[in-house]
Amino acid sequence: MKLTVIGCGYLGATHAACMAELGHEVLGMDSNMDKVAILNSGKAPFHERDLDAMLARHTATGRLRFTASYAEAAAFADLHFIGVGTPQQPGENAYDLTHFFSAVRQLAPRIKNPAVVAVKSTVPVGTAPRVRDLLHEFAPASDRVDVAWNPEFLRESFAIEDTLRPDRLVLGFETEHSWAEAVLRQCFDKIIESGTPTIVTDWATAELAKASANAFLATKISFINAIAEVCEASGADVGQLADILGHDARIGRRGMRPGLGFGGGCLPKDIRGFMARAGELGVDQALTILREVDAINNRRRERMVDLAREQLDGNLMGKQITVWGAAFKPNTDDIRDSPALAVAQKLHHLGAKVTVTDPQALDNARKAHPELDYVDDPIAAVQDADLLLHLTEWPQFSHIDPHRLAARTATPRVIDGRGTLNADTWRDAGWTVRALGRP
Repeated sequence: MKLTVIGCGYLGATHAACMAELGHEVLGMDSNMDKVAILNSGKAPFHERDLDAMLARHTATGRLRFTASYAEAAAFADLHFIGVGTPQQPGENAYDLTHFFSAVRQLAPRIKNPAVVAVKSTVPVGTAPRVRDLLHEFAPASDRVDVAWNPEFLRESFAIEDTLRPDRLVLGFETEHSWAEAVLRQCFDKIIESGTPTIVTDWATAELAKASANAFLATKISFINAIAEVCEASGADVGQLADILGHDARIGRRGMRPGLGFGGGCLPKDIRGFMARAGELGVDQALTILREVDAINNRRRERMVDLAREQLDGNLMGKQITVWGAAFKPNTDDIRDSPALAVAQKLHHLGAKVTVTDPQALDNARKAHPELDYVDDPIAAVQDADLLLHLTEWPQFSHIDPHRLAARTATPRVIDGRGTLNADTWRDAGWTVRALGRP
């Protein structure tokens, strides 16, 4: 079938490529002409594992192409996915829906035939009726335009897998057994036939799905990091404790990763947006736990700065500190709310000379934080370092032989903020090793 994807950032570009992979004819639409040109060349304007190869394959055949024209998109198909970004409002917790509603308003008057508008963007609960009302106000065929909700659950660096082989498929509609449901079932027929659990529900439940999932994951991460604080004070090992808890089937080990905490463009934004919407609905007391989840997460960054100060005898001024990691997680170039860069920036402001290295995110980091120093090679980056901080768990870093590094440093000291370095191996190589939540 033919379909469009409105908004071709991280979510939209990935969804467009994966829909082409499923055999559909896809037109991606984005108002940024430079982004459209890059995508039409078969490349993504960001790093996501295997996405460039998929884009190149399907743009070459013509099954996938991109445009900056709403009119062309509206005329191309009768199924339109909206994947426009909804960032956090500056200085507030709530989502900024400016670009999202702008996309709806620009698409609506150009829809001439019966159509389904399926929203993938993460928004506060209660947005679906507003989308319906805008479409009914501006679309010439308003009585034949249905709104569906299809939340995404993408993990950066696993986005293709999560789109083509999701843990679950959520479809939200205003009424039961609507035409929109038939259209989306046809779109996702290969995914559904593969056995993917498919939950058909109402708009509000579908809207809450993504925010609720991210809030629970954030809570799980912050819980084990709160326990890590107790472990540091008592001499216990948070890694082993997480394994012990994880063997309980009611708890599970996945997602419970002690360390520096979470960042990126989803978890921090979504728990804050969830809290903001709960307040608007008058049920903010129900989500007070998320305030502490956010506070614990931010406290991990302060704890890393405190550990660095301790390792340098209380004096950061003029010290050479190397930071392994700029991306908020491995296998991406995304630096949004990066814990690693937050720590690096804080150390710089306290007088340290900070050098950052990362396999993918250095260009983005240089633009956002030009005050820091950057080196491409993680081995060269430790030259004359007084302290090494391991803050993004790229597998490349764990595979580096610490014996090769020790002689390059001024003093072989490392703090493992992600718990993935082999502490015994590093100590055998002459390093002083500290790790969050471990003796």
